Amino acid sequence: MSQTETEYRHIIQRCKELFLKKNKDYGTAWRILRLPSITDQIFIKAQRIRTLQETGVSLVGEGIEPEFVGIINYCVMALIQLQFQSEPAGGEGTARMDIPTDELEHLYDSQVEQVMHLLFAKNHDYGEAWRDMRVSSMTDIVLMKLLRTKQIEDNKGNTLVSEGVEANYMDMINYAVFCLIKLQSN
Repeated sequence: MSQTETEYRHIIQRCKELFLKKNKDYGTAWRILRLPSITDQIFIKAQRIRTLQETGVSLVGEGIEPEFVGIINYCVMALIQLQFQSEPAGGEGTARMDIPTDELEHLYDSQVEQVMHLLFAKNHDYGEAWRDMRVSSMTDIVLMKLLRTKQIEDNKGNTLVSEGVEANYMDMINYAVFCLIKLQSN
């Protein structure tokens, strides 16, 4: 296993543990959210990170790392929502609010595996360029991908030449993981 894969899996395990603990507290109440609402939740977290990076001041006492974890978990929620939406009309999962913990864990793992596959393909092609990037630059890229996602959502998912929202959520997960890896290595 490469260093990147080891670091990546460690970060994802941390995110998943929090995701499952919150599931015990709140259940799958997030299933009520439409995709634009999830996108806005991610935007709030990314904007807060940028504000903290620029001001260096947190009045609520939480730092940047928990916000990146939140971005990852909200993006996984969005990918799960997309998976349910892609079921045939009237499919069992589409309207189902409650997801048993074991099934939810499987859904989380399945989405993350797809995202990791994308990461390893891009990481090969780009030669781990992210390791030489600033966390602030990657935050800006996440914000840009959020604005793109919001535009695609406002256009009812229609694009002429661009990838859809799924690819943007996947990229945001990867950039958030990269940021956490870099923050933990400093």
